[in-house]
Amino acid sequence: MAQQGGLQRASDGASTLPWATAEVRRIDKAARKVSLKHGEIKNLDMPPMSMVFQVKNTEQLETLRVGQKVRFQAVQENGAYWVVQIEVVGM
Repeated sequence: MAQQGGLQRASDGASTLPWATAEVRRIDKAARKVSLKHGEIKNLDMPPMSMVFQVKNTEQLETLRVGQKVRFQAVQENGAYWVVQIEVVGM
């Protein structure tokens, strides 16, 4: 597993990434971004907070709605934080 400074890179397989939980706060399909109020993201050594992530696969944004509970996998790449997988866990 490639790690640098405690951060897992995008080149790592998504299957090896831990899942984090969150609530969708805002969706910007045009900019390929989603704002999440998330729990701890272990592979990024990140505590719970609200922040904006870029999204690798914009098709994943199509099923999201503000207020939904989700689980997601994220990586840090070139100074940006990316969601590589996201799925709704509750309606």
